[in-house]
Amino acid sequence: MQWRRFNGESIILPIKQAVAAAIKQEEEKGYKLKVCIGTDSQVKGNETDFATVIVFLREHAGGFMFIHNERSKQKFHLKERMLCEVAKSIEIAYELCDLFIEYHVEMEVHADINTNPAFKSNDALKEAMGYILGMGFAFKAKPEAFASSCCADKMVN
Repeated sequence: MQWRRFNGESIILPIKQAVAAAIKQEEEKGYKLKVCIGTDSQVKGNETDFATVIVFLREHAGGFMFIHNERSKQKFHLKERMLCEVAKSIEIAYELCDLFIEYHVEMEVHADINTNPAFKSNDALKEAMGYILGMGFAFKAKPEAFASSCCADKMVN
């Protein structure tokens, strides 16, 4: 998996090492961090582009993010695509969760799923929420899910 920073700079280290280094660096500067992980996707013809972000929020001092883009030729129904987004977020959250525990960093998984039943993405809400909460992670959906609905949304190719 190739990750990059918002400025386009590639992250050379494996993501777990890069996140650990970022947490240590921010901690040394005296910042308390919160991390939000989210994924968004966009269908373009026969392909689906996914962007997963790890958003680091500094308490009262802005933030930064790491980004991973992926392209799939698989055809998805809307609900399936929403749950695939959630699965990508959970995969990275699970890989990193022991770091967040070790460094006492609060972490949330954000799902780009609308809580309003009038929206089609709402069909996947119960499953997504069960999946995320079942893994033991804090969960946010739209409109609070800014990591997926704002940050990742801007990073989808």
